[in-house]
Amino acid sequence: MGVKSKAALAILLLLLFLGTLWLHGGLDYHWDACLKGYNQVNEPHQLSNSSASKESEGPQVLEECPGQTFQVSLLLTHLLASPAFTSDVLLQPYLSSWDELVKFMNALGPMVGLISKEIETKTSIIRELALLAEASPEAEVNPDSENTVSPEAGVKTSGAYHSVRSMIWVELKRGLVDFKQQTDSGCRTLLRLHRALLWLKLFLAKLAEIPVAGRLKSPSDLCREAYKVTLANHHTWFVRRAAELAFIAMPERSFFLKLMCVQNQEELSAVLGRVVRAIGVVYDRTQKALEDNDMLDLP
Repeated sequence: MGVKSKAALAILLLLLFLGTLWLHGGLDYHWDACLKGYNQVNEPHQLSNSSASKESEGPQVLEECPGQTFQVSLLLTHLLASPAFTSDVLLQPYLSSWDELVKFMNALGPMVGLISKEIETKTSIIRELALLAEASPEAEVNPDSENTVSPEAGVKTSGAYHSVRSMIWVELKRGLVDFKQQTDSGCRTLLRLHRALLWLKLFLAKLAEIPVAGRLKSPSDLCREAYKVTLANHHTWFVRRAAELAFIAMPERSFFLKLMCVQNQEELSAVLGRVVRAIGVVYDRTQKALEDNDMLDLP
């Protein structure tokens, strides 16, 4: 095996290792594939002229992009369905948003796609916990959020894991959250997803920027910048170096135009602006729920 072949193999092994460390910065539990709960209802990819689509910039309706697995319209639909009441987040559309974000990362190539495998594992953990809770006849639920209707989502929700705050309430009541060591709680898993969501939010926001002067930065540089101020704060030196290798393989900007079904940077900025704002609402509500319960530093 030549030197170049050995180097390529070493990089691939390093990135495979990165995939298991990405969200937590160290060796974590290795989970088997979990049952996929919350069977996703076939939803239209077009957005109606709801409150979130009354924005002045960009098209009021996002059309389905033919021939693609990732659909930005579907991502935005799930994000807009996630907020509930004044400060909560519904877990079903939240996890469905992650399903679409996983497709987004997979579309960026095998190196970035390795990261999405860890995210899929974590969404599966929460889904299985929800299924187990539904199957348990003695499952407690937060009396303040049981059998309620989310005006944003327009659906009736109930159960221990129907929202971020109900999950937190139930897991604290059952003693499932350990503030000193790692556990398989939904709250700890949510925190890892929450940190990754901030990374993607900042990356997409940077990708949407239109500089007043000068050339546009490459997506690789933008992703690296977003990583340094988010997930890098929770990673070891080794993981940070391995992340740099994944960013090198990031596609060029023209690829993102095609992925978002737009023609130019102005259209890309309009579409991503809507996505970033929707992510921001979900992120801020989740951040507040975790902060209210001192869960921002769960091991």
